[in-house]
Amino acid sequence: MSPPKLVPSAKASTDESGLELRKFLAPEFVYGRDALNLAGRYARNFGAKRALLVTDPGVVATGWADKVIASLKAEKIPAVVFHGVAPNPTDHQVAEGVELYQESGCDLIVAVGGGSPMDCAKGIGIAYANRRSVLEFEGVDEVPLPGPPLVCIPTTAGSSADVSQFSIITDTARNLKIAIISKTVVPDVALIDPSTTTTMPSELTAATGIDALVHAMEAYVSNASSPVTDIHALAAVQHVTGNLIHAIEEPLNLRYRNEMMTGSLLAGLAFSNASLGLVHAMAHSLGGLLDLPHGMCNALLLERVVAFNFPAAPERYRRIAAAMGLDVESLPQDDCRGVLLEALARLRQAAGIRAGIGSIGVARKDLHQLALNALKDPCTATNPRSVSAREIEKLYEEAF
Repeated sequence: MSPPKLVPSAKASTDESGLELRKFLAPEFVYGRDALNLAGRYARNFGAKRALLVTDPGVVATGWADKVIASLKAEKIPAVVFHGVAPNPTDHQVAEGVELYQESGCDLIVAVGGGSPMDCAKGIGIAYANRRSVLEFEGVDEVPLPGPPLVCIPTTAGSSADVSQFSIITDTARNLKIAIISKTVVPDVALIDPSTTTTMPSELTAATGIDALVHAMEAYVSNASSPVTDIHALAAVQHVTGNLIHAIEEPLNLRYRNEMMTGSLLAGLAFSNASLGLVHAMAHSLGGLLDLPHGMCNALLLERVVAFNFPAAPERYRRIAAAMGLDVESLPQDDCRGVLLEALARLRQAAGIRAGIGSIGVARKDLHQLALNALKDPCTATNPRSVSAREIEKLYEEAF
C-alpha cells in the first residue's frame, strides 16, 4: 500500500516564516571538566612555537592562567603573558598586546578569562594580521584577514565571547565602545570548563548571568533570528533563569555552575548568529562613555527595553516567559507583559542588583549623548522595534 499523501495545511501553505536565508556559524568547542587542560594539545595541533596568553589580574590571581601555562609547557610551548586587560578592553591595550605578540615571536593566542580578555585577544589577532589599528574594523564584515590561531578559555558564564563573532573594544578618543562583528574573530577552538567559574564572586556571577539571559532574549526577538537560533535562545533562557540564584548562593556547586555555563554557551550560539538589540546598544554606550561594567548595565536596562519592545514581538516575549516557567499561555497581551516584567525584576533583585543607573555614575547630563551613541550601535539594527534617539533617552531616564 502506498503511503498517504501529506497535504499541507492552509496555514503551512501561506506561512513562510523560517524560510529567509540565514547563516549559522560556530567554532569547535570542547565542553566539560578539565577542558582547559587541553590548551597545550590544541596549541601543538596548530603547530605553535610560542603562545601569547591574554588574561587579566583577577584571573591570574585565581590560578587558572597558571594551569593553562602548565598545559602549554607540557607540550614544550612557552607562553608570553599579557595581563594588562581592563574590564572594558581599550584600543591602547590591543596595541600593547600586538606589540608584545610581535616582539616575542608568538604564533598563537590563548585567551583565559571573561569577555574582556577574549575580546582583547580577538582584537590583537586581527590588528596584528592586518597591520592596522583595531578601530578600523568597526562594523560588520570589515576585517580583511583573519588573525593567528585563537584558543579561548572562558572563566565566566555570561559573555560567550568564546563562541561568538563579536569583539567589543573601547575607542578611548571617542569614549565609545565599537562592535567588530566578523567571522574572522570567531575563535578556532573554545575550551569550556565549568569548574573555572567556581572562583567568580557573587557580584560577577550575577552580572554575567543576567548578561547571558539578555543575550538569549535579544537573540530570540531579533529581526535576524532563525529557527536554529530560536532553539538555542529559549534553551538558554531556561538554563539561566532556573539556576542563576542557586549559583550565586552555592558558588562551589558544580551542578549549578555547569547549568549556567551551558546557558551561556547556548545564548552565545544564538546571539552570535541572530545578533542582539537595544539593551546591548544602550549598555555599550554606557560602558564606552563612563567605563561601567557591561553585565551590570544590561541588568539595569533590561526591563525598560522589554517594556518598550513588547508590542513589536508579543508572542515571542510570551514564549520567553513560558521558558522562564511563567504561566502566561491564556493571559491577555498586557497581562503577559506585566507578568514577564515582574519576573525579570524579581530575578534581578534576587541577584542583588537593585539600584538604577544613577547609582553607578551616570549623570542626567550624559543621557542625550548616550542615546545618540546607542542609536548608532550595530545592535540597534536588529532590535524588533525601530527607535529614535529621543525614545532611547527616555528609556535611560526611566532606568535612572
